[in-house]
Amino acid sequence: MTMLSFRVQDDEAKAIQRWAEALGVDRSEVLRDAVHRHLATLNREHELDAWQRAPLTAAERSLSEIADWGSAEDWADWSDAAG
Repeated sequence: MTMLSFRVQDDEAKAIQRWAEALGVDRSEVLRDAVHRHLATLNREHELDAWQRAPLTAAERSLSEIADWGSAEDWADWSDAAG
């Protein structure tokens, strides 16, 4: 893990401390979770932009139609076929 250090407003620091105490965790865990969630949001937004710039081709979309078919055969009832 890498150590990060940054400044926040006093009221935000107090809020972080209150949440840490309420959740029974260290302030660092509250901050790690906040950073993780924010990065996940940014990544989703970036991915959405990429999809909008380069939508799926017809060939790529055809695979989703196949996935909707389900399995070709249900072999579950063959479990006793071996004897």
